[in-house]
Amino acid sequence: MTTEFKAEVFQNQYLPQGTQEVHAIMTVTALAGEGVSATATGESMFGIICDVSGSMGGEKIHAAKAAMIKIVSLLSEDTSFFIVTGASKAGVIVPVSKATKTNKEQAIASIKGISAGGGTVISRWLFESLKQFQKMPRALRQALLLTDGQNDESDEKQLNEVLQRCEGVFQCDCRGVGTDWQVNQLQLISGKLLGTTDIIPNAAMIEADFREILAKAMSKNISDVALRLWTPQSAKVLFCKQVSPDIVDLTNRAKVVKTQVGDYPTGAWGKNESRDYHFCIQVQPGNVGDEMLAGRASLIYTVDGVETKVAEARILAIWTDDDAKSTKIDRRVAHYTGQAELAQSIQEGLEARDRGNMEIATTKLGKAVQLAHESGNEATAKLLKKVVDIEDAATGTVRLKRDVTKEDAMTLETRSTKTTRIPKSS
Repeated sequence: MTTEFKAEVFQNQYLPQGTQEVHAIMTVTALAGEGVSATATGESMFGIICDVSGSMGGEKIHAAKAAMIKIVSLLSEDTSFFIVTGASKAGVIVPVSKATKTNKEQAIASIKGISAGGGTVISRWLFESLKQFQKMPRALRQALLLTDGQNDESDEKQLNEVLQRCEGVFQCDCRGVGTDWQVNQLQLISGKLLGTTDIIPNAAMIEADFREILAKAMSKNISDVALRLWTPQSAKVLFCKQVSPDIVDLTNRAKVVKTQVGDYPTGAWGKNESRDYHFCIQVQPGNVGDEMLAGRASLIYTVDGVETKVAEARILAIWTDDDAKSTKIDRRVAHYTGQAELAQSIQEGLEARDRGNMEIATTKLGKAVQLAHESGNEATAKLLKKVVDIEDAATGTVRLKRDVTKEDAMTLETRSTKTTRIPKSS
């Protein structure tokens, strides 16, 4: 199977005289078909990292074990897998193995023997997983991490160091079951490892969530893909963000290829997948009539150390004194700027609410309601309704609800970075 990449840039290339910032949205789409394409190595590796600390006892560990057994049973025989259990220490209960019938049966027997006990030191879980992933450096490597509690405070430094080592080696989706874990802790991990974080409200939902993650992971067929951005001399990249389907800030993740050229990681891709990226580039301001190539963005994939460019798009800047041209904001740029502001308003509003500053919380969450309404982000609007009473969505007039469950607040926080694409009818 080959995958063809296409790239389009959307921007208003006309700038008022003296303007330095150039904004552009780049849409990258991977489609199965003929033409310029990337082909995977054929090796796929999936790791399961499961919390078995004391707090996972009872219904949670029972449900997690059942979910892991189901996941193992669904693995195709050409997939390699491993299972790491984590508490105060980490254990490799299933080392890297092909998903043959015999290996699956042995893995399921090991899963059935799992018991809960101990604390939560996630750096050790990730380190053991890293060692397993390093056994197959050419594979497309993805992991799932499940926990129900907060990481030990003493592990903060070690966790950051381990994440530095894991970055670029494998991707990891994180799931928190129940409401006793911290959203920012899991988002730190998933953000560094280009995965997602979400809440599983109760143990009975673990299996369905696991199956969804596995299906998505197995749909990927290309790894080692980077977004390469060239900018002219004296230009500076102010930010580079993935803005759809989730907001992921890649600004400080660039690997310097050479002067004025940086590679931003995109993670693995599957066919029929589309993502949007927002660039903001600071350039030397031009005079009326000046034109320049402000940036050139391309998609690069690497197989056996050989780089191949599979898509490219240009970011332009033209300075003008025509107000009608220069004041028009590209609708995609405006849309995703609003989506980023929406996520920030939610996070700041919930933080203010937790601190007891209800005035700021009301203002921020009201702004979030207004932005969700304007952008048509119905999923986020629905979550906001569980935290605030909406009097007028168009103006963001809201009242904080008195009784908000921890689950509803955590769900809103966890999913605040999920965006909606610009409506086709706009």
